Amino acid sequence: MGRRFVVEAEGLPDLPGMMLVTLEALREIGGSATIQELDEKVAELEGVSEVEQSYAMSGDDPRPRLNYYLAWARTFLKRGEAVENSSRGVWAITEVGQKITVYEQTKTIYDRVNAEEREKAREKRQKTKTAEGKSISKVGQETLMEAPSAVALEENKDWKTELLEVLKAIEPSAFERLSQRLLRESGFTKVEVRGKSGDGGIDGVGVLRVNLVSFQIFFQCKRYKGSVGASEIRDFRGAMQGRADKGLFITTGSFTAQASDEATRDGATAIDLIDGERLCQLLKENALGISTEMIEKVSVDADWFKSI
Repeated sequence: MGRRFVVEAEGLPDLPGMMLVTLEALREIGGSATIQELDEKVAELEGVSEVEQSYAMSGDDPRPRLNYYLAWARTFLKRGEAVENSSRGVWAITEVGQKITVYEQTKTIYDRVNAEEREKAREKRQKTKTAEGKSISKVGQETLMEAPSAVALEENKDWKTELLEVLKAIEPSAFERLSQRLLRESGFTKVEVRGKSGDGGIDGVGVLRVNLVSFQIFFQCKRYKGSVGASEIRDFRGAMQGRADKGLFITTGSFTAQASDEATRDGATAIDLIDGERLCQLLKENALGISTEMIEKVSVDADWFKSI
């Protein structure tokens, strides 16, 4: 079977094709999967190369193009009731999705959702004209992919994009210190940064105690815009070989499917991976440079006062 979509450095991919492969990936995994598992399975099924996985969005957006548009594919499928997702980010195929097996079916969903969004945009422009009492400048018939804001993409976290840009702008030594602080906040002890020692690519070492057992863990922390490939994982493992129980690779970017496979390869020292998405979440959970504002909502119960 040929590839259902092509990942290029620029331009829009074939979203219906991505939607179809996403459903196939969910079926092969067992009907449900995390975003990472799903993206990696799609890359495996389509034979997406590490070079293709490294293409990033243009401008200041650090997200890989493949992952970005696969997120859109899931959104279209959700709007078509072919998949559903939980609050914990687990996606599952529905009964409707199980019946979708050919390109024409996903293309139908794509076209319908696009038409619905164009109609909503037209109605909004018409309301604006009426409210202002004058004509606004003509807006072309945009497709959904030409105007991403038309749909509330569940996975689009603006604060994470902003945070990753901030992280990429700080000095490498500052990023190492941030990683050191994060590991300490996460329960590591004796965390030492070795980034300037030229220690074979190892940026630091720490000790993690689990119940009565302690593990020495080497870590590497790199600021990437694109994707970390399998070769970087192999190099890191080579540097720590025979010196640590486990490894930890932290990046502002993402990991290719091949890198994830290499990190958990049988017979090799395991390396845990923390990508930009997970890094942002960990910083938020530990309140490191991230603050969450809870807004108080006060409601008046008029019926309660009448009952006095």
